[in-house]
Amino acid sequence: MGNKLYVGNLPFSANDDSLREMFQQAGQVESARIITDRDTGRSKGFGFVEMSSDEEAANAITKFNGVELEGRALTVNEARPVVRRDGGARGGGSGGRDRGKYGGGRNRW
Repeated sequence: MGNKLYVGNLPFSANDDSLREMFQQAGQVESARIITDRDTGRSKGFGFVEMSSDEEAANAITKFNGVELEGRALTVNEARPVVRRDGGARGGGSGGRDRGKYGGGRNRW
């Protein structure tokens, strides 16, 4: 098990400090971060907490998963690694590059 945790269904009033304070009840917190919308700065309702050991992370999951905070049942589990998606928003096209005689580029017969 890893020591980085996903914390979901957070109330929108939660901030990095309140998240850190809550998880310190389960052990030493290395970092606590609420994910925010880049345009508005508002919380997206989830965040990540990194505990100092796997044992403390397991304790935090047991202690906080399903616990209600401001009327919302928290989801706490081991964070999964980010999976990169190929192609991005452009759909994997040629990206404007010349693809040669038969590739749909500028060099038509």
